[in-house]
Amino acid sequence: MVDNTLDYLVIGAGPAGLQLGYFLHKAGRKYLILEAGPAPGRFFSTFPRHRTLISINKKHTGWDDPELNLRMDWNSLLSDDPGLLFTGYSDRYFPHADDMVRYLSDFAEKCGLRIAFDSRVARVDRPSGFRVTVEDGRTYEARRVVVAAGVTQPNIPPIPGIETADPYGTASTDPADYLGQRVLVIGKGNSAFETADNLIETAAVIHVAGPHSVRMAWRTHYVGHLRAVNNSLLDTYQLKSQNALLDGDIRRIERQPDGTYLVTVAFARVNEVTKDIPYDRVIVCTGFRFDSSIFAGDCRPDLVINGRFPALTPAYESVNVPGLYFAGTITQSRDFKRGTSGFIHGFRYGVRALHRIMESRHHGVPWPATELPADPAALAAAVIGRVNRSSALWQQFGLLADVIVPDGDGTARYLEELPFDLQGPPIGDRGHFAITLEYGPDHDRIDPFDIEVGRISQSDSARAHEGHYLHPVVRHHLPGRPVAVHHVTENLENEWDSPEVHVEPLRAFFAARLAGVPA
Repeated sequence: MVDNTLDYLVIGAGPAGLQLGYFLHKAGRKYLILEAGPAPGRFFSTFPRHRTLISINKKHTGWDDPELNLRMDWNSLLSDDPGLLFTGYSDRYFPHADDMVRYLSDFAEKCGLRIAFDSRVARVDRPSGFRVTVEDGRTYEARRVVVAAGVTQPNIPPIPGIETADPYGTASTDPADYLGQRVLVIGKGNSAFETADNLIETAAVIHVAGPHSVRMAWRTHYVGHLRAVNNSLLDTYQLKSQNALLDGDIRRIERQPDGTYLVTVAFARVNEVTKDIPYDRVIVCTGFRFDSSIFAGDCRPDLVINGRFPALTPAYESVNVPGLYFAGTITQSRDFKRGTSGFIHGFRYGVRALHRIMESRHHGVPWPATELPADPAALAAAVIGRVNRSSALWQQFGLLADVIVPDGDGTARYLEELPFDLQGPPIGDRGHFAITLEYGPDHDRIDPFDIEVGRISQSDSARAHEGHYLHPVVRHHLPGRPVAVHHVTENLENEWDSPEVHVEPLRAFFAARLAGVPA
């Protein structure tokens, strides 16, 4: 009897679904990707609304190393084909979204991925294994389901009257439609400022409102916070050109008989009060959320962060539904508003880690490893080589880690790019070293342009732990003992190769730690 059960059923043919499909295809697994639209990357056919990506496309790095180049290429998916790099699709530093649509379509076709288009999932249940039903009635059986559908539903705050406002996804993007009008934009992220910037030349007044202060990506190092490419409105605000930021809660939106609005704002500043402000247009730009409505009660994943994202284990698996995995931007609950899991340049590595986890768990394929002598100098050389080149540790800072596992026989295994907090296989429980790239504590409170505060000297390895900029961190984990931590001091050009400043202190750390480890 033929078993038609799939090893993996992937929901969504956006960048995460295609990335996972690439690895599954290469491994020879029985899989299928279901895509609601007629082509890959449907999200990018609409968003961002003003069609400029905020993911950088730096083609000219001066490097010949393709691994290093991925540090500056935030749009490419991982593959063995140099012709499938996004840098071949656009010369622009901030590319047009249509180039992403074209790239994803080519990636799917050239990799021969198995995708069923026009297959919107209506229901996922679990009578025994997973059963996935498409809107036209087709059903698929799978041992495991991986949801890579992205955040597909608008995140609408519970404001009375908000349903009368224009959503970001459908509001007009023609500046002429706002000529001479007073416009309120609700939200303080990139979609809000992208919308506001588009109207500077035509709108009479633009207010951008939200309960929290604007957070700048150049300060927080979270690329989802406000980017310079979208912050022209801040200049008009500070120079008192009729536009403003409102720090406070929107309490109520009332649509008037003439089609205008009266909006009640409760200002956050203690010396201000609630105020009713008139507007001609109100646009809601408050982000997106994961849609869990397709899941039956027997396999509905728990949600976190006000119900916006699935709750995940370090293996990208649902905390309450075994065999239900997640890939792509919906894994950002792992590093919400801190890291890069919400973006291609971050989650492409998360997807590769997920694939390796599934290969290890379900197909007996060991995590790729390199054997090294358990010698302090050899271990230090291996770590220095990786931190100076790795794009995964660079992009998924503090979330993915290389791991060195001493095996007690004079050798050690060097494993690349595991989730930092993954437990059990392939790490084991005898102790290990974890290597990450991380920003320092309170880095988001430091103004990087304030030279009076400054940074520690790049040659001061004794104070490396005080560094705020991205730098390598090595931790030694032993059962029942405190974690020992070594910081490699930061470097302006991220080249940690000085024998005296970087290599020797790290070698000494390995020597001290290995001397105290029982064989």
